[in-house]
Amino acid sequence: MTLTMMGIVGIIVLIILLFMGMNVGFCMLAVGFVGFTAAVNMPAAIGLLKTIPFNTAANFNLSVIPLFVLMGQFCFHSGVSTGLYETCYKWLSRLNGGLSVATIGASSLFAAICGSSTATAATMGTVCMPEMKKYGYNDTLSTGCLAAGGTLGILIPPSVGFILYGIATGNSIGALFAAGLVPGILLTAFYVITILIICKIDPSKGPKGEKFSWLEKFNSLKGVFAIALLFVIVIGGIFAGFFTANEGAAIGSFGAFLFMLFRGKVNRKTLKAALYGTIKTSAMIFLIIIGAYVFGYFLTITKLPMSIASGVAAMDVSPYIVLILVLVVYMAMGTIMDSLAMLLLLVPIFYPLIMDLGMDPIWFGVLMVMVMETGQITPPAGINVFVISGIAKGVPMQTIYKGVAPFLLALVLAIAVIIMIPQIALWLPSVLY
Repeated sequence: MTLTMMGIVGIIVLIILLFMGMNVGFCMLAVGFVGFTAAVNMPAAIGLLKTIPFNTAANFNLSVIPLFVLMGQFCFHSGVSTGLYETCYKWLSRLNGGLSVATIGASSLFAAICGSSTATAATMGTVCMPEMKKYGYNDTLSTGCLAAGGTLGILIPPSVGFILYGIATGNSIGALFAAGLVPGILLTAFYVITILIICKIDPSKGPKGEKFSWLEKFNSLKGVFAIALLFVIVIGGIFAGFFTANEGAAIGSFGAFLFMLFRGKVNRKTLKAALYGTIKTSAMIFLIIIGAYVFGYFLTITKLPMSIASGVAAMDVSPYIVLILVLVVYMAMGTIMDSLAMLLLLVPIFYPLIMDLGMDPIWFGVLMVMVMETGQITPPAGINVFVISGIAKGVPMQTIYKGVAPFLLALVLAIAVIIMIPQIALWLPSVLY
């Protein structure tokens, strides 16, 4: 069997194991180890297991992941999500679908301090779902906007997806954060427009809420002040070059803790929950990274990525046709596996190809993260849908997928706009960097 054929067999085995429900990180680790053993020898494969886990855990650059996760945990346990939603609700309640629009707005604000899609979906689902039920919102609309709103968590900086892409490709995390900001606002607008269209067609799906005075509206802004300040300090400081992404994450974590302290939410129970949540999420991400590195070494030794790049480069087609094919592969893989794992698995295969085609790596990173978002709301592995299903008790899974469908269309349209107008993603990095 040739090395290239070994690589193909390895990918097929990996997909089969994923369909069987095995842990994503462990799957990549096991297939990579066995494949490297077959391609080279056992001592070399054991050498990978000796070095990669330690080097990954000891990598200073990766410390940004648990720090940003901790920042999000502190913000979650401080109860900030309630304040964000109340502010958006009071300003938008008189619109048809206003509560759903407020949900998208609050999700985008929470995404600016969280960096995790599932955490955003879970937090907003807990806060917003009871309110939409109270006002008689259609289950399809309410669950769909919650699952879709969660996807903003990995596009609006800080984003774990951008962090992993930056580390895997050697690109600036700060530049990637800057590149994700305007597309994040664009996607938020697309989601809001989707809700307004749905409620224009059928106003009964999103009845108007109660009316608030201007004084109540302006008083509600204090619910977003602390979060806006934290975002400006952390992301603004990174953009301005005052500190690195790691230092910004540390400052953000400390600031979120102070916010939690000032709100009187610091106690043994909340600290334990925040630290446990951080450890659990970080361990999951690190296992995926370690597995992806081992599997990446296996793919490299088989020369499969180079073979694919050479084969595509020999095709007499437009580079944009190649890009669309790559995005379709990412979308297809996103339906069967974790989005972060999918990113790390396919970057070694397609990133060299994209560079050979002369495309901007920062722009490609934004597209990758946006495609990752589609995988979080598409069957059968749409993790955000499962999260919302657990919160919206009694709502069938097919109802949530039906509700997500128009938002998925909006996401695909947003991706198309970024492809056609790359400067939407590249303008801010070009100004700041």
